[in-house]
Amino acid sequence: MTNYFGDHKRSAELGQESVRGGAITVIARTALAVGQIVSVLFLSRLLSPEDYGLVAMVMAVTGFAPLLVDLGTRDAVVQRAHVTEGEVSAVFWMTIAVGCVFAALVAASGPWIARFYGEPRLVTIAAVSSLNFVVVALINQHQALMRRALMFRDLALIEVGGNLLSVGVAIAMAYYGFGYWALVTRSLAAYCFIALGIWWRCAWLPGKPEFTPGVKEMLKFGINITASALSEFGGKNIDRVGIGRFLGVRILGYYQQALFVYYNLLDMFVLTLQQVAVVGLSKLQNEPDEFRRCWAKALSTVAFYIMPVFGLLAVTSQDIITVVLGKRWASAGFILSVLALRGIPHTVERTVGWLYISTGRGDRCVRYNVFATVVQVGALVCGLPFGLIGVASTYTLSMFILFLPAVLYAGHPLQIGVRAVLRAIGPQMLASVAAAAVGFCLRFWVLSASSSLARASLLTGAYLGLYLMLTIGVFKVWAPLKVLTSTARTFLPSNFFRLAEDRT
Repeated sequence: MTNYFGDHKRSAELGQESVRGGAITVIARTALAVGQIVSVLFLSRLLSPEDYGLVAMVMAVTGFAPLLVDLGTRDAVVQRAHVTEGEVSAVFWMTIAVGCVFAALVAASGPWIARFYGEPRLVTIAAVSSLNFVVVALINQHQALMRRALMFRDLALIEVGGNLLSVGVAIAMAYYGFGYWALVTRSLAAYCFIALGIWWRCAWLPGKPEFTPGVKEMLKFGINITASALSEFGGKNIDRVGIGRFLGVRILGYYQQALFVYYNLLDMFVLTLQQVAVVGLSKLQNEPDEFRRCWAKALSTVAFYIMPVFGLLAVTSQDIITVVLGKRWASAGFILSVLALRGIPHTVERTVGWLYISTGRGDRCVRYNVFATVVQVGALVCGLPFGLIGVASTYTLSMFILFLPAVLYAGHPLQIGVRAVLRAIGPQMLASVAAAAVGFCLRFWVLSASSSLARASLLTGAYLGLYLMLTIGVFKVWAPLKVLTSTARTFLPSNFFRLAEDRT
């Protein structure tokens, strides 16, 4: 059986293992994103903005299931240097109890949710959605053990398979006229399929719990992580609550569709890589210089490849949404164009979890996320009087203000300062913003008469060409390209590179 309970030790291949694990999870998430895009293509033509709005109203309340039910112990199990089967069994049974309690509370709160939004259909949606808490509780500790054992390939395949199967279920239900129930079922079905895969692949069964001092330490660490995650969830979803309550279900449907694309891209790269980064950095807790070096290299690489994705999305999203989803979703494309600009600094802000979790500083994570939530509530209040575009604009502006203090606060105990952050991400951010500015000028002043598909294609070429010219030609940012080459060498046959070198 896989050694899930071995002590954390830095191996000679740690860097290579981390790169390989990151590459596997990103490839898997990319495959999942393609599946999600296909599902959006079909579901958006079978369902209405109102269907999306209804489900978003409930998910803004119940979507914290994966964050809450494990009490943060999933990250604690990964982060701890030593853990026993009895300790993991103890937190498993506590997780099950918490999941059942919150499932009952959410189901009972259905009538209140319905009265708040003035939508009686939300009562049954809340009841069915509450089952997510129970299913998620069944898999949290198994996922933690697999991450601890660096089984990223298995986790990625299970997640992709489970989500793609749930997409098939949702499309079938939408085709046969089940309406918004297709969206409700997709979430629950995904968790169920993933649970089956996790329990099949992880050869560990919970046994008799042992409530040791280690369990108390994990709970203390986990509660900080949970409080942080919940405050982050609140800041992330308060906009949907406000839009649904004051602007209506249809407007929320447009906003939800734009957010779906935005957060799928963000999570596909940044959140997925966090699973790998936390494991790798946790093994370097006692080597501060090496920790900072590896962190800076990882952050620079993430910024190099992900920031331009959002910059390009900002320039092309209006055309892409119209072509892919149809003209009735044009409003979602315009909102996505604004939100995508937020993704440039958000890419950096989302990496603060690497520092908090790998060093066990959940207390600082809680304080930061409470502050960030207050900032986002303020942005919502300022933006709501100006409608949907006002909310998207103030959220984008607030992230450009917030991202640097976020990283500095997380990195302060590790002596990570302004210079280190700007050296890691400054050129990539400047190039992403500059290329987006040029792209918008081309879109509205040069290519305004072109068809949507032709304009998106031309803008893509112009954006990527300018971005690469600035980052590589002007700022001389080469390290991320070396990381890409190194990653390719771990997957492609050695003969491939030998042949290429012989030809040169």
